[in-house]
Amino acid sequence: METMQGSVGFAFLLTVLAGLSTGVGSAIAFFGKRTNKTFLSVALGFSAGVMIYVSFVEILRKAQDQLVLDYGEVNGSWIAVISFLAGIMLMAVVDRLVPGPENPHEARAVEAMRGPSDESLHRMGKLAALAIAIHNFPEGLATFVSALTDPHLGVSIAVAIALHNIPEGISVSVPVYFATGSRKKAFWLSFCSGLSEPLGAVVGYFILRSFFSPLIFGVTFAAVAGIMVFISIDELFPTAKVYGKGHAAVYGLVGGMGVMALSLLLFMS
Repeated sequence: METMQGSVGFAFLLTVLAGLSTGVGSAIAFFGKRTNKTFLSVALGFSAGVMIYVSFVEILRKAQDQLVLDYGEVNGSWIAVISFLAGIMLMAVVDRLVPGPENPHEARAVEAMRGPSDESLHRMGKLAALAIAIHNFPEGLATFVSALTDPHLGVSIAVAIALHNIPEGISVSVPVYFATGSRKKAFWLSFCSGLSEPLGAVVGYFILRSFFSPLIFGVTFAAVAGIMVFISIDELFPTAKVYGKGHAAVYGLVGGMGVMALSLLLFMS
């Protein structure tokens, strides 16, 4: 149908690249003597800005336009809002499944993890990998659906998700490395934890494609907006504030919104 304009292969490629950027976090952890907190703060704030802006200005609007077209202004608007809130609730439930101390969105610095090797560190790394896999599954669906609907929009979201995944890679690889002494094991565990993102895309595609309709498109797209708003408010911006000094996270947030707004305006012509 006409709402699905993008290439499935391209959408899947973007999702894979976004998910596997956890490997970038591993590389930073292994080759950086200290965590560049300012960079991470600005990058995470930037990602939050991109995702919040595009969720409200573009994704939710497109979902509502489609639903209003098919179900009328009142009913369509209600369905869009309920779907948006359902996306938020989905991520809230997913977040509750993650053990607090091992949550990969707790800010960690490389140098702070250089302690004695013990089994607790190894366990922390494994649980962080599992937590990332759980979180990345709906993120993969969000990236995939966005790219399939609008390739330009998909690129922007994929970049934001990729930046978001960098500190997650650090959260997995650092404790595993200091527990085992193996860079290879730590890197591969971190790298593979990002595979749930393309897995979410594949599962979502095969579930949705058999009965895709304007209603399913509108509901899914509105839920994607909710998922990304929750990620930004609950994970990205709070972590950016912890890493940052002064208003670094806020500058990143505003910068992300500005870049996303400019990007959307340029592609209108």
